[in-house]
Amino acid sequence: MIELYLSKVKESSETELAGKYYARVSYKQTLSIADMARHMAEHNTMFSEGSILGVLTDFVKCVREMVLNGNTVKIDNLAIIKATVEANGLETLYDASADKTATASIGTLKEGDKTGAAVKVIKLLAQSTGEFTRDELKKDVKLSWTDKTRAEIAAAKGTENLTPGSGNENENQNENQGGSGNENENQNQNENPGGGDPSTGGSGQDNGGGGGDDNGGTEN
Repeated sequence: MIELYLSKVKESSETELAGKYYARVSYKQTLSIADMARHMAEHNTMFSEGSILGVLTDFVKCVREMVLNGNTVKIDNLAIIKATVEANGLETLYDASADKTATASIGTLKEGDKTGAAVKVIKLLAQSTGEFTRDELKKDVKLSWTDKTRAEIAAAKGTENLTPGSGNENENQNENQGGSGNENENQNQNENPGGGDPSTGGSGQDNGGGGGDDNGGTEN
């Protein structure tokens, strides 16, 4: 079950989104590899928690090794993982005045540079596949409001001034219980974070931009 809450874009926002409510996911906790190994060991498997943890840990290392060697790793029914780049725009392959050529390296071009490092940033791209594609998730997902949002909606029937999810308090009060992450996974933001469309969760994906070879953050 995925629980949702409502966040309102500020009235002062100079977009057509201003004043509208958008659903956000209220995350319960962050699960580490150790947490997942413990969970898997409880599924009547012949493998111990320690054995599963060792395999998962080595698997992550191997995925990184393969990705850095220029391979695409497909984890069936989960994700396709590969490296992509955000590129610098080069005016020429060779600048005779500065005796510089385009280089297969990471760096930032200075003002006036016509060529140099071809790559600005290298990053990981994960694309859903199989049972994790949008169409497949839609078949099995179950959605519900958080208790707080359910109460706000009920109260709104008789209170026009109520603004569900527009406060500064954090909707997600579960601080990674049982998980290893220290970050707060869910912050209730009234602005449109990351420049993304709030109607799709407000988490704008980073386009590979500047001549990148992929559209960063592609989702299926």
